[in-house]
Amino acid sequence: MPILPTRKFIGASAIAAAMLVSTPFAAIAAGGGGGGGGGGAVPSQSAPSYDPAEEYRKGVAALEAEDYKLAIKSFRRAAKGDRRNANAQYLLGVSYMRAGDFKKAAGPLAKAVKLKPDMVAAHRDLAIAYANSGKGDKAQQVLADLNTMKADCAGSCANAAVLDEAVTAASSAINGTAQSSFGPDSARLLQTANGDAAYSRAVELINQGDYTAALASLDNAALAFGPHPDILTYQGFVNRKLGRFSIAEGYYNRALAIAPNHLGAWEYYGELKVERGDMAGAKAHLAKLESLCSFGCYEADELRRWIDTADVASLTVRKDPSA
Repeated sequence: MPILPTRKFIGASAIAAAMLVSTPFAAIAAGGGGGGGGGGAVPSQSAPSYDPAEEYRKGVAALEAEDYKLAIKSFRRAAKGDRRNANAQYLLGVSYMRAGDFKKAAGPLAKAVKLKPDMVAAHRDLAIAYANSGKGDKAQQVLADLNTMKADCAGSCANAAVLDEAVTAASSAINGTAQSSFGPDSARLLQTANGDAAYSRAVELINQGDYTAALASLDNAALAFGPHPDILTYQGFVNRKLGRFSIAEGYYNRALAIAPNHLGAWEYYGELKVERGDMAGAKAHLAKLESLCSFGCYEADELRRWIDTADVASLTVRKDPSA
């Protein structure tokens, strides 16, 4: 069913504000006693707790302020908080590049490419990083991938101009020409106001049933706000509507890893389980929602409706003498 903005929508400006408030997101272990230098505390008490979305926005602000040391620290934390976040890996690599460390940049950039193979800017910057760290053979491999993407596009896809520029930049770097224009294709994409607009537009497109376009808008919102559970939940919802159940499940799990009590993620993930015929799993999700909503909530009511409807349909099939 269409999403009603009044029910689910959280504006990106509100998202940004929420990042400044301490919330019980998943703890990320520092490792090796890095949280407190030893002592009697157990790991669950001594390990630092990071909100990956807040760390991501700190990284963006530091990158814009040219504080690359802080940017690297923040994006590393964001990437630890959501290990499948291509944007955090990408901007971590960009931060290393702007700090002049092309060798260290290659690792996170390669992860970004693996996590999001269609991220043209990540391919371009990985080729530049390899070329500037004496790994010309690897740079050539990345350039070959870019040329394949360009050939598949044949000048008619939305990224045609971006692909042309990426191939030119990567080729120039391999040929020894210094490149300074790496990083996001438009710094405006990282700005809060533009992330807000992209998020709002995504909700509109979801309500219109234009899920492919909604996914593109959510990608832009994710570039601005990083691994935020609201955005991840919507990405799961849209992929589910496009029939990509496994991908949708991945987004729901990522949202719940960051925000274990996220009502929307529990509801939509439960609806996915209904669609997959996993009624036991859906009912477990409903029980979780009921435990979170002491006085009832729309998410629990909606998932209950899905389960009841599916149960009635199942009974109808079993009672049908022609079945």
